[in-house]
Amino acid sequence: MVRELNEQKLETFVTRILDDLGAAMTAPLVRIGDELGFYDVLAQSGPTTPQELAHRTGTVERMVREWLSAHAAAGYLDYDAASGRFSMNPEQAMVFGNPDSPVYMLGSFEVCQAVMVDQPKVTKAFRKNGAAGYHERCNCLFSGMARFFGVSYKAHLVQEWLPALDGVVEKLERGAHVADIGCGHGISTTLMATAFPRSKFWGFDNHEGSIACAKDTATRDGVGARTTFEVATAKNFPGDNFDLVCCFDALHDLGDPVGAARRVLQALAADGTFMAVEPRAGDALQDNLNPVGRLYYAGSTMICTPVSLAQEVGLALGGQAGPRRLEAVLREAGFRSIRIAAETPFNIVIEARR
Repeated sequence: MVRELNEQKLETFVTRILDDLGAAMTAPLVRIGDELGFYDVLAQSGPTTPQELAHRTGTVERMVREWLSAHAAAGYLDYDAASGRFSMNPEQAMVFGNPDSPVYMLGSFEVCQAVMVDQPKVTKAFRKNGAAGYHERCNCLFSGMARFFGVSYKAHLVQEWLPALDGVVEKLERGAHVADIGCGHGISTTLMATAFPRSKFWGFDNHEGSIACAKDTATRDGVGARTTFEVATAKNFPGDNFDLVCCFDALHDLGDPVGAARRVLQALAADGTFMAVEPRAGDALQDNLNPVGRLYYAGSTMICTPVSLAQEVGLALGGQAGPRRLEAVLREAGFRSIRIAAETPFNIVIEARR
């Protein structure tokens, strides 16, 4: 039965699409502002004219004026018509102008740029075997993910997630051995190493460029002597008798998460803990039809799912796997004690033991 067209619903839907198109067109402008330092200047200088911003950043005033106008139209900046000046209000500054803010979003836009660059590769994957691995991706994906995930790690890892695990902080304070699987640029590894100077940390990732960045990060943050970074997969990383093994936003990306979890179980000390931080999701699609689910399903289509399909097994859990399926993976690997230790609006923290 064909439903009669509802003009009001059509108008509402078209308005929604126009808003989405505006956001999509604004995304590259955010990347421009990030790369040219516009947000830093706006956050520090207060109300600014296009001429002043252009002068301070060594850019062309006419282009800067159009960039500022687009940001004002998007609600990303405030505009005062009387003075002709643009400014960041405190809320906008938290998102664009403060790298230490728990809602700093510039890394997210770098990921958006990466998936647009890689879109032709993912399109081809739809017609072939679904595979578009990390080895094929543009470099801005890795730097973008480091910045995107780093916001949550800085806000929650040491302050909330580790204390939510049974007895782990006490071990770290005494001196523990910790492995970080899928460490990327080493943000999580370095944060833990900085907070717990008596412990030693090993970071593993199969992306050689990310490991090089992780080493640089550790050296910059003064923890190079207590951190080791190596190229390795989640199923063949070296070492054993670890007190804590971590996997941050990576388990669902693996082709064989069950095999990786088995390797983790082998590598743990008898009383060791596996911490898996995963995107927050419900167990059914209808539970995830919300703004966070929208973002994660899109990211999963472009990154997580084709990356998993490019690896052996290719289980393709996806970025919205949900607690029930993640628990099933861990139980199949041999873990018996599994619980959700902490949650944020964007993540769940799973604690698993023998």
